[in-house]
Amino acid sequence: MLQTRQDDLGERFQLQRAAFGTQPFPDLGVRKDRLKRLLALTEKHEADICAAIDADFGGRSAHETRLAELFVVRAGIHHALAHLKGWMRERRVATTMPFLPGRNRLVPQPLGVVGIVSPWNYPFQLAVAPVTAALAAGNRALIKPSELTPAFSALLAKLVAEHFAADELSVITGDAEMGKAFVSMPFDHLLFTGSTSVGRQVAIAAAANLTPVTLELGGKSPAIFDPSCDLDAAVSSIAYGKLLNAGQTCIAPDYLLVPKGQGDAVSAKLATAIARLYPTLRDNPDYTAIISDRHHQRLRDMIAEARDAGADVTEINPAGEELGASRKMLPTLVRNASANLRLMREEIFGPVLPIVEYAGIDDAIDHVNGADRPLALYWFGRDSGNRQRMLHETVAGGVTINDCMLHLVQENQPFGGVGASGMGAYHGEWGFRTFSKEKPVFLQSRLSAGAMLRPPYGKTFERLFSLLRHIT
Repeated sequence: MLQTRQDDLGERFQLQRAAFGTQPFPDLGVRKDRLKRLLALTEKHEADICAAIDADFGGRSAHETRLAELFVVRAGIHHALAHLKGWMRERRVATTMPFLPGRNRLVPQPLGVVGIVSPWNYPFQLAVAPVTAALAAGNRALIKPSELTPAFSALLAKLVAEHFAADELSVITGDAEMGKAFVSMPFDHLLFTGSTSVGRQVAIAAAANLTPVTLELGGKSPAIFDPSCDLDAAVSSIAYGKLLNAGQTCIAPDYLLVPKGQGDAVSAKLATAIARLYPTLRDNPDYTAIISDRHHQRLRDMIAEARDAGADVTEINPAGEELGASRKMLPTLVRNASANLRLMREEIFGPVLPIVEYAGIDDAIDHVNGADRPLALYWFGRDSGNRQRMLHETVAGGVTINDCMLHLVQENQPFGGVGASGMGAYHGEWGFRTFSKEKPVFLQSRLSAGAMLRPPYGKTFERLFSLLRHIT
């Protein structure tokens, strides 16, 4: 991958800032044209995108790339094109009586130049979905993709250059040092997707420029089986949600809470469900590899630590294969893991699922609330009382009931974290609003009586002020 020079980063930023200065409020036609070009980039190069991501992972399911990346992005662009005119419209806002017949309006205004830092796990979706929102809102944008996906990052830079002028949209490639320089630029808004630890450093760098940030982070997202759940359906959803992209998903179920005494039964059902999805692993194109040797070793070390500490570790290997030198990893279930293990403290980001038994709804709620607020929470069951308690007494970035991950793909709802799992939101109109300044405007009427409240004060002021006090 050819790295962008540091000087080029500054030059492209200034190029976009100057271009925004000449067109600070692009009209509907300009914005739709940019979105349509983004859609063409998505639709015309599907095979190339799948191949580049497959090469970076050393085995990435093309079906997962098409479904979890290209389909999601395509749906988001279509949604933006269909609703953009309404999002751009000035909104009427009620005016309180003392200020009538003046009028209030909210004007959504582009911010300027937006920076987007995207991660390696869904490199296309998590770069282009924020770009969709930024362009819809009328901004220019720079993208810094992950250095861990060099083939894809080079392809994205090439495709963006083919479909956009550099003063509209541009890709900055490079290593972690380039990433540090990127987030230190005085963007008008910065969106970062990645780990909580790096997110903290991004926020510090952005604060030096008072750059507002949207942080899409991660954490330990729980899945909870209520005693009232359909166990077979719940297990099937968890198996799929956990092993999509081999667990390298920020909203994947990180650990599973099950009623006391059900750990063995759930573990056995999960093993069966996993074997049904992936009857083989090593040469199965549906099963994705771990992104790098370092990440693969980290997962192996976490499992070894749990095994050495006496946890029950079950590796699922339906065909009894040797995975050899590939970075594919056996799906692994872990029971009776103590709370101090890395597996229970760190976001796992791989095909490893701890199963924890809980004593009752209060215990389950306490377990969730005893950790940082997660990006996602999954609850399975039919007991509406327990469901409401879980919704009302825990805080999470988003929730899916009786399934996994589907809250992320709802364009009519915001997606974002809370606390250690992030701040801010995007998708659909929420993305448009994230990258806009909703500017309040008050239009004074020529019939205003406001001048009567100005000096010199006297009886007229007192009578009018007394009236205002009674009507507000």
